[in-house]
Amino acid sequence: MTYEEFCKQGSFSLEDLLAFAYGNLVDDRPDGFDARLPAPPFLMLDRILTITSEGRQGRIVAEQDIRLDAWYFQCHMPGDPVQPGCLCVDAIWQLLGFYCVWRGALGAGRALGCKNVSFNGQIRPYNRCVRYEVDIRRFSHLKDSGASIVIGDAKVFVDNELITEITQAQTGVFSGIVYPDYPKHSRNSVGGMIRS
Repeated sequence: MTYEEFCKQGSFSLEDLLAFAYGNLVDDRPDGFDARLPAPPFLMLDRILTITSEGRQGRIVAEQDIRLDAWYFQCHMPGDPVQPGCLCVDAIWQLLGFYCVWRGALGAGRALGCKNVSFNGQIRPYNRCVRYEVDIRRFSHLKDSGASIVIGDAKVFVDNELITEITQAQTGVFSGIVYPDYPKHSRNSVGGMIRS
């Protein structure tokens, strides 16, 4: 698809998300279009049902199918398999980063934090579907640095039961931070403070 089509599309399939993760979704990527989603098995989404914006706000609804043989059930915890709650938080960061790029941000995404996380349930091997509902509180493009920041509140449901609430989750998209020549020792091979 073209970059213009990408920025106007209101839903994304698993095929779309995988293509985005591998950098193949947009044929005419503008310079600086470096963002990616994690590839499986760390991709925590199977589809984005809706993605919308209105001014500086918006909404994303996405789903993940639960698989009996998911990698995290094999190691967390033996004899008591449960999806780690932090993966629900990471799914929200993944969605927020995707939202930034969908809104026109250029660069690569990084999770920036969240205010509160409340776990009230769990995801087990025989659950069927996780739904992520994210209300975008504010999207900002910082003209001086070229960075973009998004803040959202999220609810996570498993088989239609609310199990997690996350407030003020934050993700940013920054230019000049990708490390495409891994494992070569180069400019971005060492972490630390993000300076864009």
